[in-house]
Formats: sequence, structure tokens, C-alpha cells
Amino acid sequence: MTQVQRQSASTGMAKLGKVAVLMGGSSAERDISLMSGSGVLQALQVQGVDAQSFDPAQRDMSELKREGFQRCFIALHGRFGEDGTVQGALELMGIPYTGSGVMASSIAIDKVMTKRIWRSEGLSTPAWVKVGSALHTQAALEHLGAPMIVKPAREGSSIGLTKVLRADQCEAAYAAAAQEDPQVLCEQFIQGDEVTVPVLGSGALARALPVIRIVAPNGNYDYQNKYFTDDTQYLVPCGLPEGEDARIQALVLDAYRVLGCRGWARADVMIDHRTRTPYLLEINTAPGMTGHSLVPMSAKAAGISYEQLCVRLLQSAALDHTASGVSA
Repeated sequence: MTQVQRQSASTGMAKLGKVAVLMGGSSAERDISLMSGSGVLQALQVQGVDAQSFDPAQRDMSELKREGFQRCFIALHGRFGEDGTVQGALELMGIPYTGSGVMASSIAIDKVMTKRIWRSEGLSTPAWVKVGSALHTQAALEHLGAPMIVKPAREGSSIGLTKVLRADQCEAAYAAAAQEDPQVLCEQFIQGDEVTVPVLGSGALARALPVIRIVAPNGNYDYQNKYFTDDTQYLVPCGLPEGEDARIQALVLDAYRVLGCRGWARADVMIDHRTRTPYLLEINTAPGMTGHSLVPMSAKAAGISYEQLCVRLLQSAALDHTASGVSA
């Protein structure tokens, strides 16, 4: 890079202003958020951005306004960060932020509401039952059949999730999920390939990144295998049958747009091994950015480095009333 190019890049970063990387928070995903935020913070600083860490669990959000922060990179995961609450606070303060706005964030964090909207729009998602007790969980198993997934309706990272094979497992499965969220979701288990697809941009200009196929030990892509082991395989190119990855990308783009997402997100999909039908599981509007995270992996396959990805996302920061269809 020439001196002129370096000066131009430095000027561009300066225009982004004083940036807060929101990390930590008070959800069950706090530890993962700290890992994501630390990576983002370092990447932005290396690129010349005036970025600082900010933990809403330790500081009052009003300090963002008082200290003159001009943009926020949201690296918070789960409730009180990915659910529209922080987004609403930033809207009131007039500080642009990365990712989806208030409504899309609050819908996407709730797996039941998300599935209701997807189903109403004709998008495929596994059958489900919302339950309020262990007894209801047993009834759901009779309705959905085994295996069945039991999980909190408003958590991520596979926290509180159980794969139920028998009726005598329902009580413990319900208790594990209810400990994380009073709303518990029982979901039909789809046997087949597990894939994930990130999306960058907004509206008609949103684009899906390469599909990643996930091969976890014994098919168990749990919290430990997501973040703390190297035994899980992430295949990109995904190696799916010809044309299947493009169809899945199109499905994910539809899922992203009908919820009104913007900036970026990542959707998880299961492919039925018999029919090859893809089923939408959930969508994350503030995906992980750790060393094991999937959005940076997919972006790298598309020729976008981790540092470039962080800057692009920061450049897309917006408020609900100013957000446009400009791609990240």
C-alpha cells in the first residue's frame, strides 16, 4: 500500500468516528460475547478505527451518549443484546448500530414467533409445539415423534437444548430448557445434513455468503463442540449435490428479508436426508465472531478477511429510520 493509499484508508476509518464495541452483557451467552467482542475490537483497531470496548453489564448505556460514541458494533449475543432491547436504547440515543433493528431483532430472538412468520410466508421449518410443563413436553413427543428437540425459545448457542429419544427424558429436558427461558419449544428433529448460511446487506441488495456444512462428532453440535473443540468439521465448499447450495441460499435470503433483517445475520438449516428438503431452524441477528465462528469462515471463502468483514459491518451501522437497502 502506498503512502497515499494509507492516508486515504486512515481518513476513511476516521470518518467512522468513535466506536463502541458492545460485548459481554448479562445473557447466558456472556462468555461467547466477550470472545466475539475482543476479536472485533482488535480487528477494528488494527484497521485504524477509534474503537473501545463497552460492557452493558458493567456500565450504564447512557454513558455511550455522554462519552461521544458515534457508532456501536453489537457483539452481544442472546437476550439483552440481540433481542431489540439494546437496539431500542441506541435508537433513542440516536447512535447507529450494526445489525438488525428493533422489530427484526425482537422477532428473530424468539424462535416461536420466527417460525410462525416463516410458516405464514410458506417457508419450510420443522413442526413445533410451544410447551409450558414437562407433561406438555410428553404430549409434544407423542405428536412430533422421536427424536425431538427441546430448547429455550429465546436462547442461542445450543444452551439448554436436549435431544429427546424417550418419554422418560421429557421432564429433565423441559427443566433444562425452562431454566434458561420460561418459553420452551419442542421441535421435530430433522435427520440429515446441517448447514449454515450468513447474509450481508439489506433489502434487495442483501447477499448470501457461501454455505458451510457442519459435521460434528456423533452429530452432536452442542455448546462444547461449537466453541471449545477442534473436532467439528466445517466444510466450505460445502460438498452438497449440485445446485442444492444455491437453493438453500435463496431460502435463507427469503427468511432474512421476511423478518426485516438488515446488516448481517446467519441462518441455520437442516436438510432432510431422504427428501433433501431444507428446513429453517433459526436466524441469528448478532452472530458469533470468535475463532470458531461461522460468519468469518464463510466470508473468508468469499474473499473477505476478518478485518475487512468487521469494517464492512461497522460501515453498515444505521438507525431504523435511516436504514436503506445499501449493501454491506
